[in-house]
Amino acid sequence: MALIEKPERARQLARAIASDLTLYHEKEIVEGIENDNLFEVMHEHIEEGRALFKSRVTPEIYHLNLYDRAIVDVMIKSKGHVKSRIW
Repeated sequence: MALIEKPERARQLARAIASDLTLYHEKEIVEGIENDNLFEVMHEHIEEGRALFKSRVTPEIYHLNLYDRAIVDVMIKSKGHVKSRIW
């Protein structure tokens, strides 16, 4: 399989991975936001997704930080309704 070279396609992949994390780990995400320890709770899952993303894109694309942006945009922004000290 060829590595993804186009930023838009890589952005779609990153958002799909973040969406899967949100779907499969909803309870952990909500509790992590409520307790202000989201990144500790989700560390293993986020890093697993990061490894998948890195394995599918060129190094140049990986360094555009698209995966981290997708984590914020998809996984965190969608939980703005959750009560938390962080917002």
